[in-house]
Amino acid sequence: FIEGNKIEAISRNAFRGLRDLTHLSLANNHLKALPRDVFSDLDSLIELDLRGNKFECDCKAKWLFLWLKMTNSTVSDVLCIGPAEYQDKKLNDVTSFDYECTTTDFVVHQILPYQSVSVDTFNSKNDVFVAIAQPSMENCMVLEWDHIEMNFRSYDNITGQSIVGCKAILVGDQVFVVVAQLFGGSHIYKYDESWTKFVKFQDIEVSRISKPNDIELFEIDGEMFFVIADSSKAGLSTVYKWNTKGFYSYQSLHEWFRDTDAEFLDIDGKSYLILSSRSQVPIILQWNKVSKKFVPHSEIPNMEDVLAVKSFRMQDNLYITLTRFIGDSRVMKWNSKQFVEIQALPSRGAMTLQPFSFKNNYYLALGSDYTFSQIYQWDSEKKLFVLFKEIYVQAPRSFTAVSTDRRDFFFASSFKGNTQIFEHIIIDLS
Repeated sequence: FIEGNKIEAISRNAFRGLRDLTHLSLANNHLKALPRDVFSDLDSLIELDLRGNKFECDCKAKWLFLWLKMTNSTVSDVLCIGPAEYQDKKLNDVTSFDYECTTTDFVVHQILPYQSVSVDTFNSKNDVFVAIAQPSMENCMVLEWDHIEMNFRSYDNITGQSIVGCKAILVGDQVFVVVAQLFGGSHIYKYDESWTKFVKFQDIEVSRISKPNDIELFEIDGEMFFVIADSSKAGLSTVYKWNTKGFYSYQSLHEWFRDTDAEFLDIDGKSYLILSSRSQVPIILQWNKVSKKFVPHSEIPNMEDVLAVKSFRMQDNLYITLTRFIGDSRVMKWNSKQFVEIQALPSRGAMTLQPFSFKNNYYLALGSDYTFSQIYQWDSEKKLFVLFKEIYVQAPRSFTAVSTDRRDFFFASSFKGNTQIFEHIIIDLS
């Protein structure tokens, strides 16, 4: 009986080893919280008296809330002094701690000692791979997730000249990688089981693709396509289609526009491509089901000099991000007729604004050449993305989410420094 002693705090190990203790009274003290699992050794406890104390029924009380539901002991009512909505109520009446008592963070998991400009991920035979474009090392490095060592290890290396993009395409049980190069033409490699490596499968016409800037993969009516956005004045952004034997040029979209990015969208069951450009506002092309080609549809006005467009869905709504090197980048939402702006993000020097999500947490990663990269998190109450964390990545060029073994990562490619792999972790504040 430790009653009426003006006790304000109890150490976590105060009752350690008291396995035969049957009755414990801490009544009429000044306790507002108890350390987590303080009663874990009390195997024989029959009765616990906590009357006369008023607890802060916040995250620190979450463990006690759960313990009260599980214990076979008789416990007096635990009254709350706060937060305000629970004042003078019982701890048992608290509705939920789940949302309030967890937060997230990004911690460095692995540093890859080389520069890169893009990262793509794919799954094959229950394994997770990433393909990393390394123009300075003239490589497309393929990494595999090691389930034993719990890190990403080298798997294969595709060599080339000034590689700016590596995009994996899975057709049945076949794995291809489109390797976009600034010099020497672009190529497609296929994984060869007998060689256990990627071997050259076919070339992409140099006459069409002279300065590739982005590769976008998509599927329409069960058929596989990819488009390469060409950023040179002489190039043609071109759609390629799989024809059971290889990929062939299917449609040239337009020329003389220095396209920087292509994004495929499905809106109400209809297929669209958005092309961003350094010389005009982003244009929207719609798939025509009769001609089976993309035709001009509309544009996104007042959005000059957009480097990239990325789409994502959140709570059944469609959004896009528009990356701008000069001026504010934008987040826009589809309102059943058009995209409307919901938020502007200061982004001087930005080369990428990448949306991604883990476990119902929605983020934007904004990479800048002039300052720290910023990670924004969606605030469901404000209906906006709010600044969540800053990370240092030299000249970031892409952010890519990768999930494996119930763990979530994102790769931050760097044009001037090391490529970094961050792990997304859940923190229990209780």
